[in-house]
Amino acid sequence: MKTAIIAKTVIASLGLLALFSPSRASAQLVPQPWVSVGGQDGDVTYAVGARALNLGVEVGSGPDGSAGVDVLKFLSLPVISPYVGLGYYSEDKGVAVSGGVQVGATDHLFVGAGYNSVRGFNGQLGIRF
Repeated sequence: MKTAIIAKTVIASLGLLALFSPSRASAQLVPQPWVSVGGQDGDVTYAVGARALNLGVEVGSGPDGSAGVDVLKFLSLPVISPYVGLGYYSEDKGVAVSGGVQVGATDHLFVGAGYNSVRGFNGQLGIRF
């Protein structure tokens, strides 16, 4: 009788320990920066961004000297991370929508491709710490 109670207690304790054990937080709190180069209407566009906790911010320059900021939401999957975003740009460009995907190339490097309604199609190269 005592052996059964002890066994049940150990099994329940191990299950609760596995359920409530903390996951690695260091990878979630370190931002992942990237640079982006693209084009819109024959103009070259540039941006830099960073991602942490599946949220990102990208600051970029568009055609005709416009500059703006995009806020991005990432969907974290094992290898790829699609994202959508909303931003605002100067020089009467207004609100911008964006979307794309980032793919892990190596343990510390990722590449991506995206579209921004002000900055056009772009390629991304980033680093993970």
